[in-house]
Amino acid sequence: MSGLLTVIADGIAFGMVLFLFSIGLSITLGLMRFINLAHGAFAMCGGYVLVVLVGGGVPFLAALPAAFVVTGLLGAALETTVIRHVYGKSDLQQVLFSIGLAFAAGALANILFGPQQQPVPLPAWANAPVALPGLALSGYRLFVIVCGLAALGLLVALFNHTLFGARIRAAVDRRVTAEGIGIHVGRLFALAFTLGAGFAGLGGALAVGFLGLDPSFPLKYLVIVLMVVAIGGPGSIGGSFGAALFLGIADALFKYWLPALGGFVIYAILVAVMIAMPRGLAGRPT
Repeated sequence: MSGLLTVIADGIAFGMVLFLFSIGLSITLGLMRFINLAHGAFAMCGGYVLVVLVGGGVPFLAALPAAFVVTGLLGAALETTVIRHVYGKSDLQQVLFSIGLAFAAGALANILFGPQQQPVPLPAWANAPVALPGLALSGYRLFVIVCGLAALGLLVALFNHTLFGARIRAAVDRRVTAEGIGIHVGRLFALAFTLGAGFAGLGGALAVGFLGLDPSFPLKYLVIVLMVVAIGGPGSIGGSFGAALFLGIADALFKYWLPALGGFVIYAILVAVMIAMPRGLAGRPT
C-alpha cells in the first residue's frame, strides 16, 4: 500500500507540473483564441534560466521567481512585437506560426547550450525524504505540489474575483463593447499572455529536477499539455487543474501497473474522454 501511495504522490507532483505548463496555453487558447503551440518554448526558457542561475551560484529558491519573471518578460516582448499580429489570422496560420516558433526556440537552445541534458543541482532539502503516513516522498516533490496548489489559488482569485479577470472575460465575449467603454483590450491580452508565459517558465524550471531539460523540450511535452487543455476545457483554470491532476496520476499508475502499456493508456484515456465529454470537464468547446 505504501508503494502505491508513493506512486500516486509522484503522479500528483507530475500533475502539478503539467498544470503549470498548461495554464498559459489554456489562457491563450480559451480566452484569447490564439493557438499557441510554441507554449513549450516558454517552459524551456524557464528551465534554462534556472540552470544558468543555479550553475552561477544563485540559490535555487531565488532562481525560481527569476525564471518566472524572465520568461514572462520574454513572452511580453514577443507578444507586443510579433504574436499580436497573428491573433486575427486563421487557425492554420496560427498553428504554422507557433510551431515554427517552437522549432526555432529549440534550435537556438541547441546552439547556445548544446544537445545534452541539463541537470540542475538541487538543494539538500529537496533530496531529503519527508516522513508522511503511509508514503515516502522527497522534499522536492512535496515542494512542487505546494507550488501547484498556490498557483491554482492565485489564478482562481485573479481571474474570478478581480477587476482584471472581469475585464478579460468582457474583452473575450464582447471585444467591441469592451473597447467602447474604455477597456484597453490589447494591453489586457498582453498582460494575460505575459502571465501565461511566466507560469510556463515556472513549470519548466520546476520540471528540470525530475524530467530533465534539452532542446527538444518545447515539443517533447506538447501533446500531453494539449491533452490537459482539451480535457480541462480551454480557458478554465479549475478544469485544467483537474485534468492535469487526473493525467498525472493516471500516467504514474499505469506505468507502475502496466509498464509496457503505460505510454499507450494515457492516449486511450484522451480518446475516451473526448468521446464522452467533447467539451471537456469545463463544458467548453476545444
